[in-house]
Amino acid sequence: MDRVEEIETAIASLPPEEYRRLIEWPRAQDQVRWDLQMERDSAGGKLDFLFREAEEESAQGLIRDWPLT
Repeated sequence: MDRVEEIETAIASLPPEEYRRLIEWPRAQDQVRWDLQMERDSAGGKLDFLFREAEEESAQGLIRDWPLT
């Protein structure tokens, strides 16, 4: 049995609460990675086009306050 099979077997035998905790862990890790990537992209200017688009649309009166009332 290789490591992945061992892990799969161990996961299959977890009680529900431990399984839930295990499932939450990669979700949290993914969120951390996403946040770091967004910070790098923003610092590197990769998102500047979004700010320009928003400024242009605001100048044209195309942007409304949120939440809409």
